[in-house]
Amino acid sequence: MLVGLMGAGKSSIGKRLAQRLHVPFVDADTEIEQAAGCTIDEIFERHGETAFRDGERRVIARLLTGSPPHVLATGGGAFMDPETRARIKATAVSIWLRADLDVLLRRVKKRNNRPLLKKGDPREILERLIATRYPVYAEADLVVDSLDGPHDQVVDAILTLIAPGEETEHA
Repeated sequence: MLVGLMGAGKSSIGKRLAQRLHVPFVDADTEIEQAAGCTIDEIFERHGETAFRDGERRVIARLLTGSPPHVLATGGGAFMDPETRARIKATAVSIWLRADLDVLLRRVKKRNNRPLLKKGDPREILERLIATRYPVYAEADLVVDSLDGPHDQVVDAILTLIAPGEETEHA
């Protein structure tokens, strides 16, 4: 299970990691959108963040119970929920994809679908999120730095921690 801030690379790294591990990749945000029948932006606009977090908690709980092994990318705030965090700790290996502010800013500017960044200066918002979320993300089982290089380097670092020998399997 991949946790971290928006822009840390959870989805793009998660897809590569799942491929290398020969397991399915699941994106919690995509699952939430399918369950709600609308986009995350629309959920935030129509119902607010609290309703979104409630749905996120339920979807992640479903994905963690009874599913075959898979790589799961969570939304940036999912691990902040104590109930979700406890469920993750009990049923999965959590990996925090840690990235510094400048890396995150460069990445999030590529897309305009980040509801939390629409309410002010993205740098200031990310700085606040780093201050509040990084201490909680640090509770993850493993920490891997998501740097400005090819995502396969991050996948290699993860595989070195969870499946020694796997990191050299790709071309």
